[in-house]
Amino acid sequence: MRVLQEKIDMKKGIFITATGTDVGKTYISGLLVKQIRENGINCGYYKPVLSGALVENDKVIAGDAEHVTKTAGLGGNSLDRVSYLFKPAVSPHLAAEIEGRPIAIGKIAEDFALAANKNEFTVVEGAGGIICPLNLEENLFIYDIPKALSLNILVVADGGLGTINNTFLTVDFIKRLGLNIKGIILNNFEPDNFMHKDNRKVIENLCGVKVIGTVEKGAEQIEFIKNGLEAIYE
Repeated sequence: MRVLQEKIDMKKGIFITATGTDVGKTYISGLLVKQIRENGINCGYYKPVLSGALVENDKVIAGDAEHVTKTAGLGGNSLDRVSYLFKPAVSPHLAAEIEGRPIAIGKIAEDFALAANKNEFTVVEGAGGIICPLNLEENLFIYDIPKALSLNILVVADGGLGTINNTFLTVDFIKRLGLNIKGIILNNFEPDNFMHKDNRKVIENLCGVKVIGTVEKGAEQIEFIKNGLEAIYE
């Protein structure tokens, strides 16, 4: 693991987490990979754990990975971008228990190393929120992934009501772990909504972390603030 860690430290990437489930990690990940690639960087995508896989005509589909693959025009098989794929749409630790396939950080580290060797930069998408459990017997949580892979973190939060509390708690916990946050992206952001604009200012002041981009509902790109995009991969 020590030799592997040294190799991982040499690679560049970002870990995407969110203030909760269904806030928009996959949507933002797809746009982010696409925009980084449009900036001339060979950017890849990796999803360590995915529960709630789609099944169509007896064929298992890695929904999140499939979405990012298509959005960013990555090509190849989206299943190859996932280490643990589970059918039950429940927390990863429970899905792994149901299917009898416990999640191990060692496999995730090895698979990330393989993905990173193919790209200049790799977007790694988490599951659920930052405290999402992966393997309770091993005391393994989603935050152990960016720790093991030595990755900075990008937090996806909603732009609307309730986001101040959720974002502050998420950012505060990440900081207590000693992990570095590159920035926050507000999803479902309404630029003309006075509450959304105030949320952005309050989040920056309370969290001490910049909102580096916003995304309107259904938008096809992230509106980065100043050099927000470059700051992610530099």
